[in-house]
Amino acid sequence: MFEKCHCGTGLNYRDCCKPYIKGKKNAPTAEALMRSRYSAYVVGAIDYIFSTCSENISSRMDYESTKRWSEKATWRGFKILAVKGGEETSGRGTVHFEAYYEQEFMNHIYHEIANFEKENDRWIYVGGEIIPQTVTRIGDKVGRNDPCPCGKPKKYKHCCGK
Repeated sequence: MFEKCHCGTGLNYRDCCKPYIKGKKNAPTAEALMRSRYSAYVVGAIDYIFSTCSENISSRMDYESTKRWSEKATWRGFKILAVKGGEETSGRGTVHFEAYYEQEFMNHIYHEIANFEKENDRWIYVGGEIIPQTVTRIGDKVGRNDPCPCGKPKKYKHCCGK
């Protein structure tokens, strides 16, 4: 069965990111690692996200909130904007990317220039620069005194708008 990979390569998921996420092999480049990390968010493979971060980064992350974000988002796509270094033979690289997702009736773009280093012949995420994006609303704006869109018989300001 052909399941297109979430990372945008157009390849079959089982031949693209899945072997990295399942630990069958290491991502050969910084770009491949970044693509597989996006796919891991899509499939909820949070252990992979943590295992591909430097200890400095993973120690500052909260597992449960990362998992919730991954699960609550509807992942819409991934785009590599630029890659610098990060080849199989290099030790460092950057991947400039955008990840598109929807959450709580809002479209979001997660835009980052991610830094990677090779450690023990394995690429890891070591940090990055997040580039703020404007959020766009999907659908009509809910007013404070409107009925709550969650379906409860309360005004929005007394329910989900708190």
